[in-house]
Amino acid sequence: MAISVDPPDVSANLCRVANYTYTFLSDPKLETIRRYDLVHPGGHEGNDISRSAEFLVDSSGTVRWENFTEDIRVRPRADQMLAEAKKIQ
Repeated sequence: MAISVDPPDVSANLCRVANYTYTFLSDPKLETIRRYDLVHPGGHEGNDISRSAEFLVDSSGTVRWENFTEDIRVRPRADQMLAEAKKIQ
């Protein structure tokens, strides 16, 4: 799933255009984004947005792996995330 500050209709359109099949949640007040300490102040056109981050969560809801970055262009590779997921099975 993804969490964005964008309104639901903007995220829905992005999902259609990009052919994303996972759930996008809208957090325009940054409530959840703040709880995970992911606010990027003034990150887009002076507006607060979420920093890029990835989490792997086990079936009990415990975060078992996390990846934070200051650069939106730097993301973990799929094989890296799959290797981490296999460790928590």
